[in-house]
Amino acid sequence: MRQPGKVLLIGGSGFVGSAVAARLVADGWWVRIPTRRRTRARHLALLPTVDIQQADVFAPEALDRLMAGMDAVINLVGVLHSTPGTPYGPAFEKAHVQLPKLIGEACRRNGVKRVLQVSALGADINGPSEYQRSKAAGEAAIRNIRPELDWTLLRPSVIFGEGDSFLNLFARLVKLAPVMPLGGAHARFQPVWVEDVAEVVATCLQRSDSIRKTFDVAGPGTYSLAELVRFAAAQVGHKPIIVPIPEGAAMLQARLLELLPNPMMSRDNVRSMRVDNVTDGAPLPFGLTPHPVEAVVPEYLGGKPTRRRLIESRRRQPKGV
Repeated sequence: MRQPGKVLLIGGSGFVGSAVAARLVADGWWVRIPTRRRTRARHLALLPTVDIQQADVFAPEALDRLMAGMDAVINLVGVLHSTPGTPYGPAFEKAHVQLPKLIGEACRRNGVKRVLQVSALGADINGPSEYQRSKAAGEAAIRNIRPELDWTLLRPSVIFGEGDSFLNLFARLVKLAPVMPLGGAHARFQPVWVEDVAEVVATCLQRSDSIRKTFDVAGPGTYSLAELVRFAAAQVGHKPIIVPIPEGAAMLQARLLELLPNPMMSRDNVRSMRVDNVTDGAPLPFGLTPHPVEAVVPEYLGGKPTRRRLIESRRRQPKGV
């Protein structure tokens, strides 16, 4: 079991990153979090061993400065939308492929061997969506650094939790649309709680038997998209009529939504749903037990934050060393 040291957490100011940062600090790690604007990470400033640095992580010289004295690097950066491209669009290329390559090269220059790359369940170089293909290319970028790094790849399913942009989005939409045309209504997901993701990251960081391994990270149950929408709606007292629509209509719907400044759906998202977002194996590695959506979501969608109360109850000793 590795002792806590210093870790560079790239993407640490976002929804998942905030949970990971809090967990690492609780475990005794000193955490450096880069951000383009300090205001994005100000909610983390009260964590006692967090160092917030304003930096552009796409600049090699900035990465070199950030990695000084680090024992490990975690990359959480990901985007959901990009203008189209072949085999993937420029935003996917930059965030999912270029950045892991830059991180791997900076690790090599600075003697940092340990790297955790958070990818996505369904990452596939031949996948139907640009998102899936770019995530797979990012994994390859980390694996192909020579000399080889002590990498771990994590592939989470869709992540939920207090402040998420998934179930919270559905809960808002059903208040506006009692009848909801839904593309990909039958696509299946295995949602995972953000605190369980943080636990997996923290566990892998300390276990030598996670090195050069790829792990799926998912919840205990599988649900269709329609079931998840109904579940979120029920938590806020609504019962929408969901109308499944075929892919052609869903692509048209997504094309119109892409015109919005912050689209909730894209054509590439629709393509992703051609493949169920579920795992064939254990939902979490090392015998960790995931929390079901039914145990967490009703309280945070109902205005009763669960994180502080549940975070301690969900801690377990990993099996093995």
